[in-house]
Amino acid sequence: MNLLSTLFFALLLIIGFGYFTINVKKLIRNIKLGKDINRSDNSSERWKNMAMVALGQSKMVKRPLAAFLHIIVYVGFIIINIELLEIIIDGLFGTHRVFAFMGGLYDFLIGSFEVLALLVLIAVLIFWTRRNVVKLSRFASSDLNGKPRNDANYILYFEVVLMSLFLLMNAADFHLQNLTEVFGHYEKAGSFPISQFIAPIFDGMSNEAVYMLERTFWWLHIIGILIFLNYLYYSKHLHILLAFPNTYFADLNAKGKLDNLESVTNEVKLMMDPNADPYAAPAEDAVPSKFGASDVQDLNWVQLLNAYTCTECGRCTSACPANQTGKKLSPRKIMMDTRDRLEEVGRNIDKNKGVFIPDNVSLLNDYITAEELWACTSCNACVEECPVNISPLSIIIDMRRYLVMEKSAAPQSLNAMMTNIQNNGAPWQYNQMDRLNWKDE
Repeated sequence: MNLLSTLFFALLLIIGFGYFTINVKKLIRNIKLGKDINRSDNSSERWKNMAMVALGQSKMVKRPLAAFLHIIVYVGFIIINIELLEIIIDGLFGTHRVFAFMGGLYDFLIGSFEVLALLVLIAVLIFWTRRNVVKLSRFASSDLNGKPRNDANYILYFEVVLMSLFLLMNAADFHLQNLTEVFGHYEKAGSFPISQFIAPIFDGMSNEAVYMLERTFWWLHIIGILIFLNYLYYSKHLHILLAFPNTYFADLNAKGKLDNLESVTNEVKLMMDPNADPYAAPAEDAVPSKFGASDVQDLNWVQLLNAYTCTECGRCTSACPANQTGKKLSPRKIMMDTRDRLEEVGRNIDKNKGVFIPDNVSLLNDYITAEELWACTSCNACVEECPVNISPLSIIIDMRRYLVMEKSAAPQSLNAMMTNIQNNGAPWQYNQMDRLNWKDE
């Protein structure tokens, strides 16, 4: 590799990783728009949770076929890209297969990469068939109309292109290594259990032509990786990176436990305190500016992290009893809408030089309707099913709180129940004196 190629390669890396860094900073800023919440407790349990769920994919095994295929793609994506380090060193220093000095270990690694690349291609073909031919119901939902459905296919096409380029690059390399006379720097290095069967396509070509093809595959492979890296921010595959922090900061409480509003809890405690001064002025921070959430800035940062981590797999929606009975609610849509609104707020901030200018749009009503929120049974099926511990229910509960506490917009049946509790001390419309009459029947 000559000096001009080295400089171009260095520039390519700077642009690729630089743009990725800009997007990561934007991502962090958007997540930090959420309210603060303390998730620093019980670090040992959190590390265990992350190891089991994000790294070990323990929640994927509930659907064995999908789990097996996903693990192949996941492991292939992670391990095969170890060779990215070799490509970067070769590109910057003009070397070729710089790690070849490892001998047998290098042969094992390259051979393993090739087997994984083939398995990834097979897994991706099955995934594509499930989405576009078989059309599983959770992939055919209207939630995915437009960009989300295209995005899922783009990712699969990316995988096919990257794995194919990897195998073609190795096949051309293998061909040049096995010439009767050493051609350039193509000395024997690596093991090629898959690409050796592709190499015959180069028979009859001149050595220079095969060399140009090998270099073309090499360049396209690294360019493809950098494009894929920067596409992550705009796709559902951002979970490749965010699954780890998302599972670490997940709620460790029992799934049936709902968090209380601290301001309301403190007020109730004050009312029950016989030593409290009823005429004392409330503390400045005793009453929040808003109860519940109507927009993304009212949610906490973990909920916003959840939105960006959503894989759009639809397991939550397929397990949702409200959705199964024809209600409008889709937990997947709740997460996608939250992410879309957060991105809209982020673009507003970018456009206005770091300041959010009210746009007369909100997450509630413009993205998520009250009908969807009140269809939820609070059963936690969506939380249980999510492979990366996302909680759509927490967002639904906070938005319900806003409707009830800020807008008094609860359904009539719920308002009647709360009125009965206030007047009668029970959800039913009985006089308190008559509450125990049933015992005499």
